[in-house]
Amino acid sequence: MNMFMAINDAMRTALKSDDSAVLFGEDVAFGGVFRCSMGLRDEFGKNRVFNTPLCEQGIAGFGIGYASTGRTAIAEVQFADYIFPAFDQLVNEAAKMRYRSGNQFNCGGLTVRAPYGAIGHGGHYHSQSPEAYFTHTPGLKVVIPRDPIQAKGLLLSCIRDPNPCIFFEPKALYRGSVGDVPVGDYTIPLGKAEIVQPGTDVTVVGWGAQMHVLAKACDMAQSEMGISCELIDLRTIVPWDIATIVDSVKKTGRLVVSHEAPKTSGFAAEIAATISDKCFLYLEAPIQRVCGYDTPFPLVFEKCYVPDHLKNFEAIKHTVDF
Repeated sequence: MNMFMAINDAMRTALKSDDSAVLFGEDVAFGGVFRCSMGLRDEFGKNRVFNTPLCEQGIAGFGIGYASTGRTAIAEVQFADYIFPAFDQLVNEAAKMRYRSGNQFNCGGLTVRAPYGAIGHGGHYHSQSPEAYFTHTPGLKVVIPRDPIQAKGLLLSCIRDPNPCIFFEPKALYRGSVGDVPVGDYTIPLGKAEIVQPGTDVTVVGWGAQMHVLAKACDMAQSEMGISCELIDLRTIVPWDIATIVDSVKKTGRLVVSHEAPKTSGFAAEIAATISDKCFLYLEAPIQRVCGYDTPFPLVFEKCYVPDHLKNFEAIKHTVDF
């Protein structure tokens, strides 16, 4: 399967296994702009898979209300860039409902899906990576897959998790990432990073579409300089797997973190601060952050903006040569 097929299969599995589950959003009844919900309305009916008005605040509000009754809500925001009208509902209502009620009620059955990141021609309204905004909000889980296998397992975990989850899907990989995906029901634990490639010289951390960029940079470092990179996919941005990154950095003494979002207040800053605190005496070089620039996402200059494999290779080389 490619990634959009794996996401479709995950939602089909969720709808089959949970009679209370509903899927909704702009154009999802027709398959969605990226075709992730193709065929689901025909299979499960118009009362369980349906279109909403073009109102992200309403999509989030309906999802919170439906999930607060103990049912399962799978909401789609058509592009992550347009999740901001729903920001108030998600951070002030969904994230706080369990806390402010003393655990008497919650909306843990809510999962919000949204395509994020660069795609080559999206410009400043269809290319943003807004994950860091939500990581500042206790009560939300933020998850980003790197391939079809991860997408299905992590999405099913989000749908079944007892907390509201934001699931960002790398739109560049919908058709660009293909793998052998189990057709059965399976989940991947949230909050657990994966060591994709063991190494000894430098720890390299990323998530989502950036993992493919980092894999290329690590291969380049190995082939051209003999540098052994330990490549780690964070997978869950919050709560993130501190222990796995700490253990790796204690072994390698070096860390490179990369994401498409702007550098200032990007989640790489949180990782860098935590590792500096917990691994200070083990570090052999300053932590490197390879990120997008602190500008609106450009259209004609997208190739200059994104932290590609060459920028990451230079960061790896710099930290090893320090």
